[in-house]
Order: sequence, then C-alpha cells, then structure tokens
Amino acid sequence: MKTDKIKKISVIAILSALAFVLMLIEFSTPVIPSFVKLDFSELPALLAAFLFGPIEGIAVCLIKNLIHLSITSTAGVGELANFLLGAAFAGTAGLIYRYKHTFSGGLLGCVAGSAAMAAVSFPVNLFITYPFYADLFFKGNMQGIIDMYKAISPSSDTLIKSLLIFNTPFNLVKGILVSVIVMLCYKRLSVLYKSIGSKNK
Repeated sequence: MKTDKIKKISVIAILSALAFVLMLIEFSTPVIPSFVKLDFSELPALLAAFLFGPIEGIAVCLIKNLIHLSITSTAGVGELANFLLGAAFAGTAGLIYRYKHTFSGGLLGCVAGSAAMAAVSFPVNLFITYPFYADLFFKGNMQGIIDMYKAISPSSDTLIKSLLIFNTPFNLVKGILVSVIVMLCYKRLSVLYKSIGSKNK
C-alpha cells in the first residue's frame, strides 16, 4: 500500500510538471483575438482524473498554476482563471468516469467536462479575467477589448456577445481536442501505470 501511494504521488508530480511545461507552450489562433492563447495544459490533468479520480485531476490543475505563479505576468489572475476552468474540466470528467468506468463513461466524461469548462469560462472571463485585463492593458476601458473582437466579427459589440461568440465555443473546442488526445492514449498509459512496480511484488 505504501508503494502504491508513493507511485501515485510520483505520477501526479510528473503530470503536474508536464502540465506546467505545456502551459508555457501556447499559441494564438486566427479565429479569436491574439491575446487569447491556446495550450494543452489540461491534458495531464485529465489523465490524472481518469487514472486516480477528480480530486487528483484538480490537484494537477492547482499545482501547475502554483508553479506558474513564479513567472506570472497577471498578478495571479490568469492562473486563477486557468485553475477554475481546468478544475471544471478535469473534475467533471473524472467524476463521471469514476462512476461509469467504461469507454462510454470516459467519452461522456470528456464531453461533459468540455461543456463544463466552456460554461465556467463565461462568468470567469466576464467578472474576473477581462475586468483585470481592461485595467492592466486598456486603462480600464473595456471597449478596447471589445473592439478587438469586433475586428473579427462586427456583431461582437458587447463583452457578453464577444464571450458567447468566441470564448465559450473556443473553450468547448479546446476541451474536445484535449479529450480526443487523452481517449487515444489513455488505455496504454493506464496499462503502463499498472505495470510499474508490479514485477517487484
């Protein structure tokens, strides 16, 4: 039992470190303003949620953001938002998979987790992230941010419309992309994890 606990903690630590590295590898997409970056740092968190449970998946989200605080450029606001979205994603997916431990349960968990992340992104961006960014980069003028959305879609003439048209679908697609990768490799990783240390027992 002690060996299993050490193995579990070690894997969570590795996944957290990987999540931090993936958090640094971010890039813009042409369908959304350039300040909204795409990264795949939720991938290790989803793996942890499937391997161990929702709490462990959320723990990976927390640890990667605590590490990222050492190089933050947003006074912790970006890390807070990233944690809330990642926790909604990994926590929801892991909870469903825990009670429906099948391929269809994993698939359902991924879909629900992606939807949860997209839903949570709306209030987080509306009340936390964008007010901070407006103060930091636009001297409190939210219209500066809205204008960047309007340059892509003229109908995005309010922050709420901008978030609903761009950010919410963006996070849904991001969750689906991460889910596809995890669903393709999870089985092999699960077998590998179970085999570690088994020869010594």
